[in-house]
Amino acid sequence: MDDTITSIIADLEETQLSNDNKLSSQTLQNLQSLLDSNDPQLIDQLFSTIPPSSLLPPLTATMDSAHSPLSLHSSNAYLSLLLAPNSPVFTLFNPMSFLSLLRSLRVSLKPRPAGPQNDEEEPNSSSSAPVPARGALGKKRKGRGARNCEGGGGSGGKNEGLDVRVFFRVIEKLAAVLDLVHLDRFPDSLRSLVQTIVEIPVTASEAWGNVVNFNRLGDLCSRVLSQLIKPEHGEEGETAAEVLKSLTPLTLRVKSQAGSFALGFVKSLVVGVTERSDGVKKAVVNFPRFLVQKAPEKAELRGMAVEAIMAVVRAMALEDQIGFAEYVVKMTQGKASLRLLGVDLIFGLMTELKDPFGVGLDDGLESSWGFKCLGALIQRCSDSGAAIRARALSNLAQLVGFLSSDDKHRAVLKEAMGFGAVDSKRMEGGLNDVLRKRCMDEKANVRRAALVLVSKLTALLGGNFDGVLLKTMGMACSDPLVSIRKAAISALSECILLMLDWTLALQAFRVFSDQSVITEWLHSVPRLVTDNESSIQEECENLFLELVLDRISEAGAGSNVSNGSTPSNPRVKGKSVEREMELLFPKGALLILREICNGEVEPWVKKICTSLGKKKLLKPKIVVALQNIIKTSESHWLSHSMSIEQWTAPPGAWLLLAEVSAYLSKSVDWGFLYHHWRLLDKYRAAGELKSPPAKQHIHEDDSSESNSAAWAGDRVFLLQTISNVSVELPPEPAAELAENLLKRIEEFNMHSTEVNAHVKALRTLCKRKASNTSEADALVTKWVQQILSRASLILEKFLSSDSEGTTETSFFTPRTGNRKGKRAAIASRLLPEAVTAVFTIGSLVVVCPSADLTNIVPLLHTIITSGSSDPKVVKLPGPSVSLKQTAPSLYIQAWLTMGKICLADGKLAKNYIPLFVQELEKSDCAALRNNLVVMMADFCVRYTALIDCYISKITLCLRDPCELVRRQTFILLSRLLQRDYVKWRGVLFLRFLLSLVDESEKIRQLADFLFGNILKVKAPLLAYNSFVEAIFVLNNHNAKNTHGSKISQKENRLFSIRGNDETSRSKRMHIYTTLLKQMAPEHLLATFAKLCAEILAAASDGMLKIEDATGQSVLQDAFQILSSKEIRPPTCRGPQNDAGDIEEEGGENGASAIAAKGRAITQAVRKGLIQNTIPIFIELKRLLESMNSPLIGSLMECLRILLKDYKNEIDDILVADKQLQKELIYDMQKYESAKARSTVAEAVSAMQNPSSFVSPKATGGTHAQDSKLAAKLASNSRVASAMADAAAAAKAKSVLREVNRGPATTPPLSAISVPKLKSNQLGTIARNERPPDVLESLRRRQSFNFDDEN
Repeated sequence: MDDTITSIIADLEETQLSNDNKLSSQTLQNLQSLLDSNDPQLIDQLFSTIPPSSLLPPLTATMDSAHSPLSLHSSNAYLSLLLAPNSPVFTLFNPMSFLSLLRSLRVSLKPRPAGPQNDEEEPNSSSSAPVPARGALGKKRKGRGARNCEGGGGSGGKNEGLDVRVFFRVIEKLAAVLDLVHLDRFPDSLRSLVQTIVEIPVTASEAWGNVVNFNRLGDLCSRVLSQLIKPEHGEEGETAAEVLKSLTPLTLRVKSQAGSFALGFVKSLVVGVTERSDGVKKAVVNFPRFLVQKAPEKAELRGMAVEAIMAVVRAMALEDQIGFAEYVVKMTQGKASLRLLGVDLIFGLMTELKDPFGVGLDDGLESSWGFKCLGALIQRCSDSGAAIRARALSNLAQLVGFLSSDDKHRAVLKEAMGFGAVDSKRMEGGLNDVLRKRCMDEKANVRRAALVLVSKLTALLGGNFDGVLLKTMGMACSDPLVSIRKAAISALSECILLMLDWTLALQAFRVFSDQSVITEWLHSVPRLVTDNESSIQEECENLFLELVLDRISEAGAGSNVSNGSTPSNPRVKGKSVEREMELLFPKGALLILREICNGEVEPWVKKICTSLGKKKLLKPKIVVALQNIIKTSESHWLSHSMSIEQWTAPPGAWLLLAEVSAYLSKSVDWGFLYHHWRLLDKYRAAGELKSPPAKQHIHEDDSSESNSAAWAGDRVFLLQTISNVSVELPPEPAAELAENLLKRIEEFNMHSTEVNAHVKALRTLCKRKASNTSEADALVTKWVQQILSRASLILEKFLSSDSEGTTETSFFTPRTGNRKGKRAAIASRLLPEAVTAVFTIGSLVVVCPSADLTNIVPLLHTIITSGSSDPKVVKLPGPSVSLKQTAPSLYIQAWLTMGKICLADGKLAKNYIPLFVQELEKSDCAALRNNLVVMMADFCVRYTALIDCYISKITLCLRDPCELVRRQTFILLSRLLQRDYVKWRGVLFLRFLLSLVDESEKIRQLADFLFGNILKVKAPLLAYNSFVEAIFVLNNHNAKNTHGSKISQKENRLFSIRGNDETSRSKRMHIYTTLLKQMAPEHLLATFAKLCAEILAAASDGMLKIEDATGQSVLQDAFQILSSKEIRPPTCRGPQNDAGDIEEEGGENGASAIAAKGRAITQAVRKGLIQNTIPIFIELKRLLESMNSPLIGSLMECLRILLKDYKNEIDDILVADKQLQKELIYDMQKYESAKARSTVAEAVSAMQNPSSFVSPKATGGTHAQDSKLAAKLASNSRVASAMADAAAAAKAKSVLREVNRGPATTPPLSAISVPKLKSNQLGTIARNERPPDVLESLRRRQSFNFDDEN
């Protein structure tokens, strides 16, 4: 060992002689071996030979060597010196040396830069002797270090020369040194040590891949940090706060290795906090709150921050957890970033902490921290920020799903949310109201989250939602976004599943006594079978199969009530029997069947059944169930000794059976069908042609008429079912049935729906029972001609009788009253039969277009042209009086049948289409106009070229007085446009615009859907191309109306909203904003430029005459459009842009792309303002001022709004003309001041109104209104200053008014008690007395007049 000490001394002397103060590798090795021996005598000998102060500078210099292995070995030697026995710690410890030690630790983990190692170790070496030795030793040490660092060193440029064992040894010794060295006197060293220890895991996690090594490193770092939080190193609370503050970035990176280390240390500190001082407790309790302030705003990083915070809070004591929960509740009232983070934290607190509602405690529910958190979360569902609203609703939905799984929390959760028995009043204006508003929110993510919450709340609340909310969910099924439609379908389906559940049946019937859920579901979901999204179509079909068909199958499978199963009771009313029937069939089967019959639901049910049938998803059990339901209903009715004539099958049963039987014909029982056909036909025939009822039996007759109507509908569906299963019928019953059908048709006494059903059934029966196609066609043609012959005879008989009556009336002496009465009776008896015959002819033409109509067409021509005065119309012998007045039903049916004939005969259609158009224009019958519109739509499909020239005539029906005709025209034309039979050209698009502001709400909804969904995809440029022309057309201005020469002025007025009143302007603005919403940002910019060029510039150049009313309306509309927010691109509307409107989030790349596009659009807007807008506005302003036009106010308001967002850029926009800039700013300020003065003048006059006639009760309200008005006016500095001026002027005017009133308000001098004075007996004038002329001038003083008094 003496040789070792001697070698160390020699090396130190050589180091002192050279400029380099660093120790060599051999010296460090010798010194380390000496210190590792831990022999007190050798160490005392070393310190006695070499002063400790002389060892410190070379060790410090070696530790400072950058990227050198010697640096870490020097640090190891330095710490060994401090830990050596009898070591002079206070002499050896130096803050500068300690900082060098810490720097050595940090640098050793970082990758070394490329280059020669010798140059790195000796950058300033001047002697060449030591360099090779140290270089050789460095290479040797490097090889050993690489072997020692198995798995510790990385690859690809990482620090491969790090000796992990040496590094761990340094950290261990550093923890031991902290027991000897107290850092309370060295606060900078303490902070540096904390930062270094915190930085080591971050650097090591990037450089090391060995989990074992990192775990050991984390334990060592935790030991060092724990050592620091001791009284010896300063106040414990401050040190703990410093450590936790440094650990914050690591803690927020919870998914990394460094984050795991930080969380582990913090949790260990929290667990042992009871043994710590109050300062440490305070630091630990406040640490989650500090993390809240440092949490990032990006969604992914914010989620990691919430996870880290909750990991810390879980380890805290109960009282500290409650305190943090209360802090989070207060957070939700702060700024937006804190509110958003607080919403996420509330969900974590409620799900991860125990017993949030304090179940079983005596304090009550409202005092629990969970109740406060839940209230804050519900409150954030109505936050002003869309992202916060969506997040709150989403978290609330997850929270409800989590807590609902625990029976202990279900009741408490219901009460806390305002649905409990104790506080049920909150239900009406509480969460139901919030959900109703959020389901109609303007942001897509909010609507989606609200619907998900409704789905989660359904099971918890038993579907206890109000009717308005159900309607709102139904409307959401038509949302433009696919995800929201899916969420709405799911929410409504959850409600109906709850209602149809066996276990909750009684509760559901009690809650949904009006069957609102079934009604809303059937009106909203089945219609989506025609949705553009295939996944929604499949979901709709699957839900219908599960919720409707399967439920009916289960309900009807075991229902079979035999006669006499219920005691007969003749006094039981029919309605009570129907109520009993509903109890026989569980799961709401009869409710579903009844609602299927609704006219708005029936078409979609048929489409779904057809689709399911084609996919072979229909099961035979549905047919069996429907037959059982009908049989059970009949048996139950008869068991109460009720008349079979008054029985009707459950509504919807025959309808559904008719639809499914087309694909399940073998499952239908022919005996069942034959029995009910005989039953329905027998009692139907017996109940025909009844005499008018007596007055005393009017109620019974009403029920019988409704009953017969139900039977007629059942017969139609029964015939459809028979047609579907006709292949399976035996020959003899089929022949008998065909004979009966033909006989019933030839009687011409059925309802029109029954006629169609009989004709179609007979045709199907013939085609399926014939051996081949030709035989089937021959059979059909034979009985069709037979019926047509009989129908022509009936029409001839009616026309001849009517013609004879007309002739007698015209040319002969009037007959007696009895003769007229008989002829009237004959005509009234023949009329129903003639109407049915005409309708039957139309049905026969549809099933057999090749039928011979030689005798029929002249008869129909006679009917539709009867009474016509047009000389061009070829008249045939017949009645001279129009049948439109004498027999309107026959007249309408004749037109309808003629339309069907024209569809089958193209040559006939060429001759009669002009007649159809003429009748459509002149007819005063809404029913006939409606039928004619339908026929013209059919003609457009069959004869597109013939109808194209009449499209403008058809569009006149869009302004028809009858709402039904307008709606029918809109729907039919929309379908033709979607199928490209009609093109969006000419006036068609412009005339469709008025449907957006139609009087009917249904038409407005249809128009909004057409323009918002269909046209936006099918014709995205249509709104842009026709926008400017729409302004002129809606104002009935001919400057841009390119179709004015082809269209009459009457039609132009019909499709315009001319007028300058508020109602007309608001309607036009609604149309403009609807069109602007369909445009892309680049089209909005182009529209802005077109408005300036084609309207504003035209007005300033004199091309647009603004002297007349229409020109002023066009210009004013242009000003309103330019100042509206819809014409500005989304990126120019301020920070209201929300990423929640995007259907699928594109991440940061998508957001950056959107931001870049927004900046480009903003620059384009500014460029357009510089080059085009401002010069046009200035020129137009001068013109309007010269004309003293009232539009100057609209122009200044528009200009103010346009420049509001660019007020700092006015200098750049008007850089060419500084004088013009000053004038424009002055004019704008003058205009705003005048506007403010007028506002204040109105307010002051309102405040000064005499209140003597106001009742005392209204005084408080008046003061409240005045205070609100004053607060509102005071919010604007310009208005406030004008208020002061106006108030002063009002005060001055009031004083002057009092002066002007003169003696009228001043009491006479005689009425005033004053001392009497003696008269001047000398007759001289006193020195101070006024001359008489002055007094006279005062008596004749001039009154002060005011503008308002004049």
